[in-house]
Amino acid sequence: MRTCIFRIALLLCSLSLNACTVIAIADVAVSTTVKLGGAVVGTAIDVTKAGIDVATGSNK
Repeated sequence: MRTCIFRIALLLCSLSLNACTVIAIADVAVSTTVKLGGAVVGTAIDVTKAGIDVATGSNK
C-alpha cells in the first residue's frame, strides 16, 4: 500500500511540474511577443516621425 501511495504522489508531482513548465513556456512566449510588438510599434513611430520631419522641413 505504501508503494502505491508513493507512486501516486510521484505521478501527481510529475504532472504538476509539467503543468508549471507549460505555463512558464507560454509566459516566455507571450512576453517575447509583447516585447517584439513594442519594438515594431516603436520603430514605426520613429519612421513616421522622420517622414513628417522631412515633409515639414523640420531640422531638430
